[in-house]
Amino acid sequence: MVIKTGIIPRVAISIGGIEIYWYAIIITTAILIGYIWARVKNGRYGIKYDDVFNLSFFMIPIAVICARLYYVAFNLDYYTSNPGEIFNYRNGGIAIYGALIGAIATIIVFCKVKKIKVLDILDYLAPIIPLCQALGRWGNYVNVEAYGTETNGPIKMEIIEDGITKYVHPTFLYESIGNFIVFLVLLKVSKNRKFSGQIACLYLTLYAFVRFFVEGLRTDSLMLGPFRISQVLSLVIFIVGVTILVVKKIKQSQKKFLPKNEE
Repeated sequence: MVIKTGIIPRVAISIGGIEIYWYAIIITTAILIGYIWARVKNGRYGIKYDDVFNLSFFMIPIAVICARLYYVAFNLDYYTSNPGEIFNYRNGGIAIYGALIGAIATIIVFCKVKKIKVLDILDYLAPIIPLCQALGRWGNYVNVEAYGTETNGPIKMEIIEDGITKYVHPTFLYESIGNFIVFLVLLKVSKNRKFSGQIACLYLTLYAFVRFFVEGLRTDSLMLGPFRISQVLSLVIFIVGVTILVVKKIKQSQKKFLPKNEE
């Protein structure tokens, strides 16, 4: 199967000289889906939709800024020479891990102020994140970016570089499918969570697993010396996440078989 590119133009519509990109529309749609999810799940784990709605006014812009700063931090040579480009989002350059760091930091501060349990609100939000990511990756397809190395495999994407037609790994598709599977897993587990923080921890663990392998195929990875930073971070998150989940599982199993007077 060959995935053609360039079928959908980057610009969806132009109003008064202002161009609105399909990527922006896709991301906005993903955010709206997130709001709908939060509304439908109102009350789960004791979390109120109104609190999530108020949180979003801080979390979304901070996440976007952090996603950009994360990208800039690992391209300092370019942005030091071109400081005016730092906040030129139209030229691309955001990183999901930066967004997650900014979002989690915002949630922690918000919960401290509002006296809400951090792990419960993280579990409340976790399932919708991979679904939004799965949708958002199609913005990469429209922009013909974040693709992988050349391949002769059964699934490939056709691109044109310097007038030369190439067939590459459609890494946007791999991650989109992977994220959707993560969403389905979290959807099932979230109905019967075993401990606070389980869903958020499972999300980070599963996403790290997906991202580690997809990142290895990409040609535009952010680098830290000879290492792909997203792969390094994914590996660390995966190991920590698996450790937490296994330890919690063991503790629950031990507690289950303890005599009542020893619990």
